[in-house]
Amino acid sequence: MAHEKKTFAPSELIINEDGSCFHLHLKPEQLADRVILVGDPARVNTVAAHFDTRECEVQSREFHTITGTYKGKRITCQSHGIGCDNIDIVMTELDTLANINYQTRQEFDEHRTLTCVRIGTCGGLQPFTPTGTFIASVKSIGFDGLLNYYGGRNDVCDLQMEEAFKQHMQWTPIKGAPYVSIADQQLIDQIAQDDMVRGYTISCGGFYGPQGREIRIPLADPNQNEKVKSFEYDGLKVCNFEMESSALAGLASLLGHRAMTCCMVIANRYAQEMNTAYKNTIDTLIQRVLDRI
Repeated sequence: MAHEKKTFAPSELIINEDGSCFHLHLKPEQLADRVILVGDPARVNTVAAHFDTRECEVQSREFHTITGTYKGKRITCQSHGIGCDNIDIVMTELDTLANINYQTRQEFDEHRTLTCVRIGTCGGLQPFTPTGTFIASVKSIGFDGLLNYYGGRNDVCDLQMEEAFKQHMQWTPIKGAPYVSIADQQLIDQIAQDDMVRGYTISCGGFYGPQGREIRIPLADPNQNEKVKSFEYDGLKVCNFEMESSALAGLASLLGHRAMTCCMVIANRYAQEMNTAYKNTIDTLIQRVLDRI
């Protein structure tokens, strides 16, 4: 007996009057199989400056999209803004564009797999990650709790590493449960090759307190960053803080897509250094990803 397809209600799958998805304002035909994700809407222009052709440009709030071609490859560059909450919006809506028929509101018979590489900036945590270092996130520890709202999260997370991390950090449940999502290993090898540092990344639910920055409010755990820096599992250490990689890897795994994050270190928390002129050098990382994706 044929399985009856689920029809997604207008309140759940919100489609704009022009046939585009709710937040991104993209239409299904505007999405390429290869997607470069960036936080800053202005950085979409930096990426697209390398394109040989452009077929569309769409902008809504912090979500800026340009689809075009680079050396014969059709690529969509999509900005997501800051935070795992925005990754929830972007990954979900990109998946609907790829895998749901917007006319019938039902899934297509065949799954379409997207390849998503996030190019970001981050704070380095180790002496071997000075400013300017490129880091590929092999696994990401989510402080944000996003993946805990989805069924199947245990199937795509490293549960043993989660427990080891909680024990090492003397984790308090008041912060919610951290999760460890896993980037696509083949994609890591394809993009990182031999010139990016591979390690763990922590995705934080904020830029200040959650990353151990104390301005006017005292920190709940003043020793958090020292504990994070000393954590080691399977021969790798936590290399950096950022705010999106855990949700990207986790949601991509649950949705059947390939995803990873690579970041350039613009601040080294260990050395207390900051490079505010990073926009001049991140183009090198963009070029590498474009060539390898």
